[in-house]
Amino acid sequence: GAFLIPYILFLIIAGMPLFYMELALGQYNREGAATVWKICPVFKGVGYAVILIALYVGFYYNVIIAWSLYYLFSSFTFELPWTNCDNSWNSPNCTDPKLFNASVLGNGTKYSKYKLTPAAEFYERGVLHLHESRGIHDLGLPRWQLSLCLLVVVIILFFSLWKGVKTSGKVVWITATLPYVVLFVLLIHGITLPGAYNGINAYLHIDFRRLKEATVWIDAATQIFYSLGAGFGVLIAFASYNKFDNNCYRDALLTSTINCVTSFVSGFAIFSILGYMAHEHKVKIEDVATEGAGLVFILYPEAISTLSGSTFWAVVFFIMLLTLGIDSSMGGMEAVITGLADDFQILKQHRKLFTFGVSFGTFLLALFCITNGGIYVLTLLDTFAAGTSILFAVLMEAIGVSWFYGVDRFSEDIQQMMGFKPGLYWRLCWKFVSPAFLLFVVIVSIINFKPLTYDDYTFPVWANRIGWGIALSSMILVPAYIIYKFMNVRGTFKERLAYCITPENEHQLVAQGNVRQFKV
Repeated sequence: GAFLIPYILFLIIAGMPLFYMELALGQYNREGAATVWKICPVFKGVGYAVILIALYVGFYYNVIIAWSLYYLFSSFTFELPWTNCDNSWNSPNCTDPKLFNASVLGNGTKYSKYKLTPAAEFYERGVLHLHESRGIHDLGLPRWQLSLCLLVVVIILFFSLWKGVKTSGKVVWITATLPYVVLFVLLIHGITLPGAYNGINAYLHIDFRRLKEATVWIDAATQIFYSLGAGFGVLIAFASYNKFDNNCYRDALLTSTINCVTSFVSGFAIFSILGYMAHEHKVKIEDVATEGAGLVFILYPEAISTLSGSTFWAVVFFIMLLTLGIDSSMGGMEAVITGLADDFQILKQHRKLFTFGVSFGTFLLALFCITNGGIYVLTLLDTFAAGTSILFAVLMEAIGVSWFYGVDRFSEDIQQMMGFKPGLYWRLCWKFVSPAFLLFVVIVSIINFKPLTYDDYTFPVWANRIGWGIALSSMILVPAYIIYKFMNVRGTFKERLAYCITPENEHQLVAQGNVRQFKV
């Protein structure tokens, strides 16, 4: 509940305005994330940064889809493999949930952190083989079962993207609509379970003390950009294929609202199940509540396994995860492919080969994430690849458009497309509110950084340094390109500056000394 307050606030002051900005940018300029910066050449490094971030995310995001596929295959049995302790991967200490009671936990351990249930052991020992790794320094070889699942995922992505929006536009009719059907079915069934009301009550309860924690605000800000796709170059890439006079203002409002309402409704489906789990094990809601992989691959499957017709519910749930994952991954890879193909004509001429290269490259690098210690690599990438760096990239994008290209000129571009200028609210958000908010969140996320951990495992110092190296590798492209562009332009200091910040189609005016950006 406390999370919903900053989430809705950030949606209104940053999510929606930046979503609208990216759609308008891509639609007006008909370019990908890098070449769209012909409007202000010195900021082209921002485009390269978001493309690199999208590529990093592809390295590990496809692995999560591969896990979903593995779970889906494993669900086609009369008895789900995570329901008992009689499997080859189970440890001697595995505890049957039917025999479970609160006294088993002891020492104040939360149920969500209890790693000896069949569902937890199936995930960590049966799928990941985490028990065979001592840490990030001891990865081992890729698991062949997960390698096959990953290969299937990459092949699906390749054939969904190889002809651009001609194929991806058709695929999303399935991947974007099917999850809604499944979510609705899971929600209706979830709220009929015993204990569901307690779970929903916990979901909607607002603990105002939590609002004092910086992590709640940072998580809400990051979640807004992840769920809306702002900052990854995805919106710019897809909008570049729109008709010039398409009403992207309506699209921005509708899509961002539907997206966040979907997230809100999903909370009911999740917390009804958590309430049911708490009721079954006679523990508090907060003891079963968790996030990330623990929720999706341990608690939810465990809850499903206790329902009548559990095989059906498992298959339905993991089909939903699979389609959601493929849909998101397609967007990220399209941002990379369109962004670079628009910038380098040779890649555009050989799009199918380039798409294959990107797909195969992500497959090879994702192999590190499906080793015995692969979860440590995935956690490192998930924390550093698109955390502070994506917020920084969106900040620079907002500054580039609002302060250097100019909100007034940007508003004129929108008027050309749709016949009306953006209202005062949008212009104020683009110029002041969104950049100020983003700057604040970037600073707070750096100040509040804590050394990386995974459950009880603390990452070594060198792993944190590598993580920051990955984060900086994308962020450094912004100042690096500014220096490169400035050094490669001829003329006096003032002329160089003018060429760097003036749209490419107005460079002839710079030679005449008529620089719009130098005028108040």
